[in-house]
Amino acid sequence: MISISANLNVMIKAAEKASKSVIRDFGEVEKLQVSKKGPYDFVTKTDKYVEKVLIEELSKIKKNYSFITEETGIIKNKDKENIWIIDPIDGTTNFLHGIALCNLHCSSIQK
Repeated sequence: MISISANLNVMIKAAEKASKSVIRDFGEVEKLQVSKKGPYDFVTKTDKYVEKVLIEELSKIKKNYSFITEETGIIKNKDKENIWIIDPIDGTTNFLHGIALCNLHCSSIQK
């Protein structure tokens, strides 16, 4: 039997909760609130919401881990050796165009 690491299990549960809004909003592209971060770089309300959910869910289990996120940036907590990396919607431009080549990215690193 293959065992799943504790961090992977936490990430899967957080991603499952956060992905519900991505699935819901994917079919409603024309209704999304979009802002521009830079040339050809967009952020949606869904990006911000997914990132918020991931941070909240991951922090419930690993309270002291730090974060590097696409929208918020660096969040330093007590544990600076263990870091969550989050890109709430990797492929936002595809997401905006209704192209199903996008994903929710969550990983952890240990320095």
